[in-house]
Amino acid sequence: MRRPEEPELFTPAPLPTAELSDVERLACLRLIRSENVGPVTFRELINHFGGAQKALDALPELSLRGGSGRPIRLCPVVDAEKELTAALRAGSRPLFTIEPNYPSLLARIEAPPPMLYVKGRLELLNRPAIAIVGSRQCSAAGVQLARHFAHDLAEAGFVIVSGLARGIDGAAHDASLARGTVAVVAGGINWIYPPEHTDLQHAIGRDGCLVSERPPGFQPRGKDFPRRNRIIAGLAFGVVVIEAAMRSGTLGTARHANDLGREVFALPGHPLDPRAAGTNGLLKQGATLVTEPGEVIEALRPMLDIDEPRVGYDTFPAAFAANRSGELARQPSESEPRSSLPDRRDSAEAINAVLAALGPAPIGIDAITRASGLDAQSVQIALLELDLAGRIERQGQSLVALKTGL
Repeated sequence: MRRPEEPELFTPAPLPTAELSDVERLACLRLIRSENVGPVTFRELINHFGGAQKALDALPELSLRGGSGRPIRLCPVVDAEKELTAALRAGSRPLFTIEPNYPSLLARIEAPPPMLYVKGRLELLNRPAIAIVGSRQCSAAGVQLARHFAHDLAEAGFVIVSGLARGIDGAAHDASLARGTVAVVAGGINWIYPPEHTDLQHAIGRDGCLVSERPPGFQPRGKDFPRRNRIIAGLAFGVVVIEAAMRSGTLGTARHANDLGREVFALPGHPLDPRAAGTNGLLKQGATLVTEPGEVIEALRPMLDIDEPRVGYDTFPAAFAANRSGELARQPSESEPRSSLPDRRDSAEAINAVLAALGPAPIGIDAITRASGLDAQSVQIALLELDLAGRIERQGQSLVALKTGL
């Protein structure tokens, strides 16, 4: 585990940010739901064309240039309208990366979710946050510790982020609800799980903030929980792990936090208790050992540039706001978006050069640029075309591999 003195935040190409109209939101959702458009492709398309509708108009041509045997499937207007209507009925709204209120800390990670559905107090998403996660099958002592840490850290001004699961998650949300809590769910924002958290989920949707990247009504699958865990880690400056078995989704959240350069804290447990095996393992790997909430605050203070934050005081959020100085704010793009595409012949030559540099092993975009002899803009367009044609795989923001078995 790393212990960075300050967050090692990925800084992707900046997106233009502005309040979106209903028409623009519809176009953004259609773009995200269109075939072969992932988080990285969405960002590149918006940066290049300057808007979702222009990108949508260009998708069929881009995919054909990339070698697709047919035009790309665009999300129908009626499908996007139904999804947005369902979100409205659920009391939520979409929040895109190109909107000002999108969580600043999450926006700085590699390939952030291009859209979140949010319900409740949106301002909580841009306050300093700490995640508290742990076992579903936790001990009574674990529940007591989760409540103690969540309450005191919330009193100190931190928003408490967790996953609304049984056990540690639910205890952390309940103890911090009065001060500020964010629940990231793996299913749709109106999908209640677990059933015994019905009242808690409704309360968070009213007094805290519910977050999901899935459409309303979506029933989560196993693979959706790691995606949720990455968002939890991405929203917080640090993750506190309280009781986790050796094979636990909680450890996945800790790995995401470490990969994102966030601080990982762990509470030690008894060596004979299997519920503490995961947390004790994290400590052996270099996680920060804590036994009191104040130790978490002291460890994070250098990252946030806050003087003397103390449990029980309300000055922490204001101090954070005063010291942010736009550090995490996304700035407008310095380069003007281009709505035009290169000549077909130039495009074909660029694609061939990029394909010659690619293989089944992931390679960095900088390396592709050097190997192909093309300028960065030409490489980006060629990769867009290949991506929309389904011929490459993106691994994060900067690694690309040729799809095999095509």
